[in-house]
Amino acid sequence: MSATLSVRFDDEAKLEALDKLAASMDRSRNWIVNRAIERYLAEQAWQIEKIEQGIAQADRGEFASSEQVEAAFARFRAKARAAE
Repeated sequence: MSATLSVRFDDEAKLEALDKLAASMDRSRNWIVNRAIERYLAEQAWQIEKIEQGIAQADRGEFASSEQVEAAFARFRAKARAAE
């Protein structure tokens, strides 16, 4: 079953980019847009699931200890210094 959805681009450049991508992949606009929406929805669903899991952990009182938090920050500081 399929449904119809109209999309308005806020500038012509986006439509041109969509057409260029579709042509380079030998696919239709519809195919490109459907794949993009599928990926976006999957990403958002994953993110919401992780947030809900985190809230449930917090509700159960499952928090990182001060030592665990400091260890994580230390790793990030070390990575940041290495990248400089």
